[in-house]
Amino acid sequence: MSDLLVRLYDLPVFEAEEKVRSAGIVVRRGLSFERHVILDWIRKHFSEPWVSEAAMALSQQPTTIYVAVRDNALLGFACYDTSAKGFFGPTGVDEAQRGNGIGEALLIATLKGMREAGYAYGVIGDPGPVAFYQKRLDALEIPKSKPGIYAGMLRSKASTSD
Repeated sequence: MSDLLVRLYDLPVFEAEEKVRSAGIVVRRGLSFERHVILDWIRKHFSEPWVSEAAMALSQQPTTIYVAVRDNALLGFACYDTSAKGFFGPTGVDEAQRGNGIGEALLIATLKGMREAGYAYGVIGDPGPVAFYQKRLDALEIPKSKPGIYAGMLRSKASTSD
C-alpha cells in the first residue's frame, strides 16, 4: 500500500483516550533514561528495525516516542520523526493488550505531538491497518509512494523478520 497523508490540524476526537485513562493506563512521552527498558521491550515484542527507529526517537529532545504504561509495565509505543521528518511510526501494542484502545490512544497522542511540533500534515509510511487510518483519520493515499523511502532498505541476514 502507498503511504498515507493525515491532516494534523483537523484531528478527530478519539474515545480511546478516556477509555485507556479510566483503565489506569497512562500515555506519555518516553523519557531518555528509560531508553534501555523501552528498547528491550520493543526488541522482545517486535523487530530490530523498530528498535533502531525507537532509538532514534529516544535520542531527540524532546523525545518523539510515546508509551502506554500501567502499573509500571510497558503496554505499547508509537513514534514519529524516525524514518523521516513528518513520518508517524512505528507503533506497536503488546499482543495481549490489543483491542483495548491503547493503539488508538497512542496514535492520537503521537499525532498531537507532531502537530505541537509544528507539522500541519503527517505521513504514515507503509501503513499496516490502512482501512483503520482511512476511516478514523480520513487519511489520503499518496500516489506513487510505494515503496517510498523504504526502497533498498538494508536488512539483517541473521533475521528474516527485519
